[in-house]
Amino acid sequence: MRIAVPNKGRLHEPTIDLLERAGLHLENGADRKLYAATVDPDVTVLFARAADIPEYVADGAADLGVTGLDQVRESGAANVAELLDLEFGRCRLVLAAPEDGTIESVDELDGRTVATEFPRITRDFFDAHGVEPDIVEVTGATELTPHVEMADAIVDITSTGTTLKVNRLAVIAEVLESSVRLFGREDVLEEPKVEEVRTALSSVVAADGKRYLMMNVPEERLDAVREVIPGLGGPTIMDIANGGGGKVAVHAVVDERDVFEAITEVKRAGASDILVTEIERLVE
Repeated sequence: MRIAVPNKGRLHEPTIDLLERAGLHLENGADRKLYAATVDPDVTVLFARAADIPEYVADGAADLGVTGLDQVRESGAANVAELLDLEFGRCRLVLAAPEDGTIESVDELDGRTVATEFPRITRDFFDAHGVEPDIVEVTGATELTPHVEMADAIVDITSTGTTLKVNRLAVIAEVLESSVRLFGREDVLEEPKVEEVRTALSSVVAADGKRYLMMNVPEERLDAVREVIPGLGGPTIMDIANGGGGKVAVHAVVDERDVFEAITEVKRAGASDILVTEIERLVE
């Protein structure tokens, strides 16, 4: 099983970290290599440009790929299916025009010029709106094209919107919301190893932002604790060895943002010996 991952750029390190946390440790490093073995003898990692990964998967050079949804849509690669949203590398592909200009809607771009690094996505977007602009493909500095009279509007990637504001561009419409996904070639989706990899990565994604909360609770206060603890599917109640002195052990998975309030509430409800730990993986 070969997994293609970004070889550099902002997606490289988060992807390698995700593989490591999922237990697919790279045995011979990820720097300046075309491929790396993992601790699983059946899984090899290939390093490629993020934009090329969909074709690697579609053409059979890799079985699975990790890259942005925007890259997959732009490639138009056939026989490639999405398996999992890995929930990082979030960004938006937006249609924008000069904020002091006259263009305020998609319809106003019929017959006008739109510059972009994503001509396929852009064309599909305008086709869906029944609008036919002149789409000009550029390879960088897209946000400058309206100011040098190369284009009337642009379709470009934005994460925070800062670059658009700096270049005095206003968003007219959202074209695509993207994040990094796990993709697979359709003819390998039923293979057991594919499901193993998907489950391993999914368990890491599910554990992000979660904490494991453990405490001892007097049995007569159990209902009060149950009412305030924000458990994932409800807390787990267990007997304590040697009787527990009338107490039971209560375990629950909670969102990290709820931990502070949860500790306060369960302590008030009668819990003691409260312990909070991180969760590396969570198989749901």
